[in-house]
Amino acid sequence: MKEIPPGKHLLAAGIQVFLDLSLLLAAFVAAYLLRFDFTIPREEVRNFLTQVPLVVLLQFVALTISGARSTIWRYTDLAHVKSFLYAAFASAVVVALLRLGLPTPHQAWRVPLSVNLIDFVLAFCGVFGIRLLRRAEYEYYQKRLQLRNHVNGNGNGKKRRAVLLIGAGRAGLLAAKEIEARSDLGLEIKGFVDDDRAILGRSIVQGYKVLGSTSDLSGLVSSLGIDHVVITIAYASRQQIHRIVRSCEEIPVRVRIIPALHEIIEGHVEISRIRDVQIEDLLGREPAALDNESISEELTGKTVMVTGAGGSIGSELARQVQRFSPANLLLVERAENALFDIDRELKAVDATHSIVSLVADVGDESRMRAIFDSYRPQVVIHAAAHKHVPLMESNATEAVQNNVLNTHLLADLAGEFKAEAFVMISTDKAVRPTSIMGATKRAAELVIQDLKRTYETRFVAVRFGNVIGSAGSVIPIFREQIRSGGPVTITDRRMKRYFMTITEAAKLVLQASVIGKGGEVFILHMGEPVRILDLAETLISLSGLKPHEDILIEETGMRPGEKLYEELHFESEETLPTSHPKIFINKLATAEPETVQTALRVLARLVRERNEDELRRFMSDLLPEASLSTAPHRAGRERKKLVLVAEDRQLESEAAR
Repeated sequence: MKEIPPGKHLLAAGIQVFLDLSLLLAAFVAAYLLRFDFTIPREEVRNFLTQVPLVVLLQFVALTISGARSTIWRYTDLAHVKSFLYAAFASAVVVALLRLGLPTPHQAWRVPLSVNLIDFVLAFCGVFGIRLLRRAEYEYYQKRLQLRNHVNGNGNGKKRRAVLLIGAGRAGLLAAKEIEARSDLGLEIKGFVDDDRAILGRSIVQGYKVLGSTSDLSGLVSSLGIDHVVITIAYASRQQIHRIVRSCEEIPVRVRIIPALHEIIEGHVEISRIRDVQIEDLLGREPAALDNESISEELTGKTVMVTGAGGSIGSELARQVQRFSPANLLLVERAENALFDIDRELKAVDATHSIVSLVADVGDESRMRAIFDSYRPQVVIHAAAHKHVPLMESNATEAVQNNVLNTHLLADLAGEFKAEAFVMISTDKAVRPTSIMGATKRAAELVIQDLKRTYETRFVAVRFGNVIGSAGSVIPIFREQIRSGGPVTITDRRMKRYFMTITEAAKLVLQASVIGKGGEVFILHMGEPVRILDLAETLISLSGLKPHEDILIEETGMRPGEKLYEELHFESEETLPTSHPKIFINKLATAEPETVQTALRVLARLVRERNEDELRRFMSDLLPEASLSTAPHRAGRERKKLVLVAEDRQLESEAAR
């Protein structure tokens, strides 16, 4: 954007002051002339000359205080009327009070009520009207400029593309104004489409009318030569977007979308950042409303540690934490390149707060102890984990080491160094686990629940399902397969999964950390599960291709540890609501302290020995609800206790020897 010299700013401000004062003066003169039929008596002329500087100055000050004069002329619209009315009303009331309150000897200062009323109307209409005229002149000039420079093109000799805006509400109004002001977008608005029949045929903004409903799209696209349509609905549900996308696929016509209105309001993106519809739009939900005040009390001015800070979830947690201005944000990550990326990103956003990037393995006790001793984190958010189900099936000891033993080490250090809160990221795969990964996460939940008996730190776990776009998840894999020409591979057409955006998950994790008192396992509301086959077909369609024709979809069969449907809790388990509508507490029975301690010792020994078969059997006994592959038949809880006691005695015997 071309920078305007300071001298021109001062000149423009001076012209505005001159025009405002001139209009206020003219309004007062006109009010007197109208009051006395354009012949002001000689005795009233002296009063007029006394009153005019007072009234004009009073009105000018009122306009300044109300903010009316700070309005940028070319953006003035009906939304700004209120500040002008406040100024006019306030000044008129003061003038009327002087008229009624001053005694007769001060007759020269007493403005006639009729003059005050006429002046109220003329002054208000004048100062507001001149701004509307200035805006109209500016828009006329801009249109002339576009016609001269582009001649119905975008500056590169390319013809502007005709578009329809779907949604004639607030977001549609803003989008239309922005598109009109941005000739570089190369778009020509033909009108609006909206399912509200009450506004059909009406003009919304800039003369653009509501031409029909979404059921009329096919005919409108054909008759108007539409290049693509743009969804401009402020808070479109995934059902709305999905319906519109399906309709556009049948026409066919390309469909795009503007960013969510809350992102625009928060200043994250511009409304003109029109983009293609993405799978996140179809799986997304209403933005999570947070209790920012309570989260701020939890994080602002404190030292916050995020482990696994280079991962998909860890990095988003770090971004969300940064918004609350912690005194120190400790980024713990063992992958150097991932840590470098998030460190650079956060420092580019805000370099005023201390961001400390620490290359470290959370399983390295001496390194982590040194970090806790040096920085004394008050809040620890533990996102570091092995999470890939099939991979962990063939690396069971590594899964146990990282997800259980390392979690215990880190949580124990948090308690020892008196951290206020420790939040562990769990998973829906911890419910009735059929995989080593899920079983290790359930075991980790038991571990941190047990630690609340020993320390004052608030230990909580937060469960949620798949996050959209995380590294190694199904959506990026599908996208890569589509780019490669297919086929897209799914394990089973019946398989369903819960999905939420990474941003929403991170925000709700922070909210849960505030709600937790210690020992809770929180569940995030995940909405309805999505069939993986539907997900694959939708992604192919959004890429402009036809599923099963342009891109084939093949079933490969379920992999070890996978199950058809994920659960967030047992049907028999009690879930309690919290102060947030998307966060619930899962009432889980805690394990006996001796059971947890014995399990940790046994697991540590089995990991050292790399005995995966025995480790699977032991995890199956520790978690009766688990159904791990190659696990032996379990004879119930009594057998589990006997195994634990036997293992404990074996360890004691080995230690004695």
